[in-house]
Amino acid sequence: MDKLLYRPENSLINQSFMAREREEPLNGDGFGVGWYTPEIEPTPAVFTSIQPAWNNRNLKNLSPKICSSSIFAHVRAATHGRVSEANCHPFQYGKLLFMHNGAIAGFNVIKRALRMRLSDGIYDWIKGDTDSEHFFALILQHLDAHAKLTVGEIADAFIKALVELTELLNEHSIDHPFYMNGLLSDGERIVASRYVSDENVEPHTLYFSDRGGFECDDGICHIVHGKSENDCIMIVSEKLTDVAEDWHPVPKNHMVMLDKDLSQSLKPIEL
Repeated sequence: MDKLLYRPENSLINQSFMAREREEPLNGDGFGVGWYTPEIEPTPAVFTSIQPAWNNRNLKNLSPKICSSSIFAHVRAATHGRVSEANCHPFQYGKLLFMHNGAIAGFNVIKRALRMRLSDGIYDWIKGDTDSEHFFALILQHLDAHAKLTVGEIADAFIKALVELTELLNEHSIDHPFYMNGLLSDGERIVASRYVSDENVEPHTLYFSDRGGFECDDGICHIVHGKSENDCIMIVSEKLTDVAEDWHPVPKNHMVMLDKDLSQSLKPIEL
């Protein structure tokens, strides 16, 4: 895990205090990591803290000892919701993990109406008060988190939740844009969105890497091409390396979908 979190020049730890592609470079309101060890059990492990990621000794000590086929990592700049561990991403339900970069304008106005759309079980599952966790709850209304899902089913549930969210905002006359760079996974398949509700506004950045091995030597990291057992694809808010051709921007209002075999496809988000 430290190969992703600490070693690159533009690592997530560095992005927690000096993000390159955001107007506000500081993301110091906590962090979270999630990872899957299916040889032990299908549900993921999650570690969160309200400490800044750059100043957490436990994360620094644990990350070199953790290997996984699927890793989530998030640094938080609080918009909606208190600074608390319950509000740190990623959020976990069964075998699913979700994290979000962005904000839902008018969330406090629609929060009660949104919660009324939830089943009792999902309503009771919510632990925090962020817009992100509540959007995840909307997604959960549209899929069986305990079933074996296809990447298409995960994407469809995500889009149905976006449709519901848009309906709620329209019903309450919220016309400010909302930003939804979200990532949802069952540990084998991943769906990641780059979305903004206003066609005249640019969404936050999101990239996916070429398929290959990710190697770091003395802070210099690069993708090694050629199929191997260590191949991976990374989905990131900011490029981890300066090799531009290794990274592909997700088009505005699209999803990138990764299947178990690392096959990838882009899907337009049409509401």
